[in-house]
This record gives sequence, C-alpha cells and structure tokens, in this order.
Amino acid sequence: MPKRVHEFAWPDRVVVGTIGLPGARTFYLQVRAGTQIVSIALEKQQSALLAEKIDEILDQVITVEGNPFSVPTSTPMELVDDDKLEAVQEQFRTGAMSLGWDPPTAQVVIEAYPITDVDADENDESLDEDAANETEMLLVRMPVGTARAFAKRTREVVGAGRPMCLLCGYPIDADGHICTLPEV
Repeated sequence: MPKRVHEFAWPDRVVVGTIGLPGARTFYLQVRAGTQIVSIALEKQQSALLAEKIDEILDQVITVEGNPFSVPTSTPMELVDDDKLEAVQEQFRTGAMSLGWDPPTAQVVIEAYPITDVDADENDESLDEDAANETEMLLVRMPVGTARAFAKRTREVVGAGRPMCLLCGYPIDADGHICTLPEV
C-alpha cells in the first residue's frame, strides 16, 4: 500500500499539458481541487493511451440500456479546458498506471504510480517484496463529462507536436529533417 496517496474524488480541474517545445516537451497530468495541485510527469504514449482508453470505457458504459450514468456522446462544451498548466512542481514521474470504472459514483478512476527500481530493471529477480511496494500514488476520480473533456484535450495536446514527414513518417524537427527512405 502506498505511504502517500494524492487523492482527488471530485477535482476542480484534471488535464494533460506540456512544458517545452515540440520535440522536447514534457507531458504532465495535473489535478487540482481547491488549492491542492498535483502534477505528475508522464510519457507522450501514456497520455495518448490514457485518452484512448477513457473514451473506450465511456463508449462501453454508454451502451448500457437507458444510459443510466448519463455518459455524453461528445465533449460537453462547458467542460472544455484549453488553459495552460498551472505552476508545475513535479510530484513524480509515472511508471505504472491503471484505469477503471466505478459504477456507484459513475466516475472514471485513474491510478498512477511512480517509476520504481522494479520498472527500471524488471529482469532482476533478487528484488524483495518491499522494493516492489510503491511509496506514493495519484488517485483521481472523474465524472463522465469531465472524463470526456479530459480525453479530448489530451488527444489535442498529444497531436500538437512536431509535424510528420510525408516520406518517411518520422517527426520533422524545427531545424530541419533528413529522412532515409526505406529500401525497395
């Protein structure tokens, strides 16, 4: 069990944002409730997958007869958040994440854990059980509308990176691009 849990049951704000220029951006999952703000670093791929899986969960839940959880089919405009990240103090860099659905509260649940020595060296069988225990975690519960808005914004943030080369498919840097075409 983590020693320190940053828990947000009904956050005022939950977003993915970046700091830095395309090609050198750091992605953050930032959550705020009142004056409490937690920012955790994560990879671009983790951000993209998180948005994709949240939409999959909501799309599955919406199929329940009568849509008892009032899951919106699209992002409610009043929940769109295009503001920049607030002051960022990185709490930890994310390793493992889990995503779930809590039917009693009709909320999407995100759990994020810091990178550990276990993540860094999964092949080391000499690690004891205490080393595998996390010391910290982030637990966020989002209502369905907020979750839709979160997924939409996250997809936009991920997509706002460097343009892709039409020839080789790799990102084009601001200072130019030399691509190597695959041999035919």
